[in-house]
Amino acid sequence: MANGTDDKGRLARVTALAERVAALGREMGLPYVAASADISSPEPMLGVDGKPLAETTFEWLDSALRYWRDRAFALRAPFILAARYTAEPFFYHQGRFASWRPMPRLETIEVADAAESFGVRSAIIAPAYLTGGVIGAVVWAAANSVENVPALYAARADELHGAALRLVSAYRDGQDDDAPPVRLTKREIQCLKWAAAGKTDADIAQIIGIAGPTVRFHVQNAALKLRVAGRAQAIHRATGLGYIGGGAV
Repeated sequence: MANGTDDKGRLARVTALAERVAALGREMGLPYVAASADISSPEPMLGVDGKPLAETTFEWLDSALRYWRDRAFALRAPFILAARYTAEPFFYHQGRFASWRPMPRLETIEVADAAESFGVRSAIIAPAYLTGGVIGAVVWAAANSVENVPALYAARADELHGAALRLVSAYRDGQDDDAPPVRLTKREIQCLKWAAAGKTDADIAQIIGIAGPTVRFHVQNAALKLRVAGRAQAIHRATGLGYIGGGAV
């Protein structure tokens, strides 16, 4: 974890990056910005002065809607819901979400009514996926319908994604476990993958041809390496680090 001096330096970097994010929005005609370093957490992003960036650096359409103080906001906002299901930037235009390619899951999210209630007519959203399963996001929005949003998105999505990822990554510095990286063995990964698929120790032992106690040993050893307690947390942590994916075991 960062000490006080390191934390001040981190927040100074964050503030500079946040100012760049805000400037990008003004350049595009999407001047209203909302940002989260972790969409699972209601805690606002803070600047070097210790105040929420939403109060000092970013501006939102409705100053009375202090979304960063609303602990249930992320559960209601379709922009956040969409960020959970795509790691790429996407945009909001003419009442619907869209991307550079057909994305049925994204396009079926009902967003128009909620966006209207927030005062948003146009927006570009950049999710920021970090290691360990953390998802951040930055929204650039406008109160008016910006007709060239699809063109802006096509031209600047990569730049916006980079800006969002740098901001969120810099903010997360020093907040996570700073233990050195570890490597899981092939057998540990194999056991965790089958455990993630719902198999018992006995099932795994039969599938890969080792004894049940040996399966438990590998799972427990993986948990120790990953600095977590228990089977479920080991699976969760290994998934966040890319050891367990959505493919077949």
